[in-house]
Amino acid sequence: MFRLVTICGATATGKSGVALALAGRLQSSIVSADSRQVYREFDIGTAKPTATDRDAVPHHLIDICEPTETLTLADYQQQAQKIIADADFPVSPPLLLVGGTGLYIKSIVKNLKIPRVAPVPQLRSQLAELGQSQCYAILQQVDRSAAEKIHLNDSVRTLRALEVFYVTGRSISEQQGESPPNYPILQIGLDCDIDILGDRIAERTEQMLERGWVAEVEYLSKKYGCDLPLLNTLGYQEIKQYLAGEITLNQAKELTILHTRQFAKRQRTWFRAYPEIEWFDVSAPDLLERVLQRMQEFLNRDFGDWL
Repeated sequence: MFRLVTICGATATGKSGVALALAGRLQSSIVSADSRQVYREFDIGTAKPTATDRDAVPHHLIDICEPTETLTLADYQQQAQKIIADADFPVSPPLLLVGGTGLYIKSIVKNLKIPRVAPVPQLRSQLAELGQSQCYAILQQVDRSAAEKIHLNDSVRTLRALEVFYVTGRSISEQQGESPPNYPILQIGLDCDIDILGDRIAERTEQMLERGWVAEVEYLSKKYGCDLPLLNTLGYQEIKQYLAGEITLNQAKELTILHTRQFAKRQRTWFRAYPEIEWFDVSAPDLLERVLQRMQEFLNRDFGDWL
């Protein structure tokens, strides 16, 4: 019986490093669950695995889209599920689903029913011109259930819900649901004390800058234009402000650290809502051995009575 192992957690908790070490021992492949690593050329600021890492361990769903394209949640789910369907455990090594994008992971472990509605740029543009406040008010009228689940400042999900409604004539809530997959899943979460996580975020931001993050943003801005949506995401937006002369490099660094800490807090809240996730402290000196032992117990278990 096929079985899946997920490794999730907030940014800078070391998911990629742990996954690489585990995959190396188990001869596994890694399926990325990161919503920005799917885009080519966005490397340093997304903490994308290096070419050396990817040579050592097979990675899936990294660099599969151009920065000018849009990969929807439904697109991601479809591609990830195909990789899973092609796996042949126990003949082939287990797959590790690794990342911090909660919806990507949830789309697989809960087998979410996702409306297959392609983005409509013109409609989105028209809605965006109304402003988030008015768009959210419209959503409350046409799909109160969705509005209750979406934060009033979450423009991305608000626009998507309205887009689905106007394209299909049905609310996104009506078209969503869950149908859990028919194979066992072990969900591992990595976490640490919030102050330690803050230090890890600051250290990683420094490393990204040392690796040439500013040059990466400058190159991407010139190639695709400063209005590229991906350049308005975490970190890239702050570096872009520096390049525009709006703030100093140190200010850009400090803002990136601050915003990343805020993002990590939201991620921790998201993942903590799922009791099936088994948590491990990344500060523990025997972290890898503890996680590996738990994985081996899971992989060796007889799930004959599972269904």
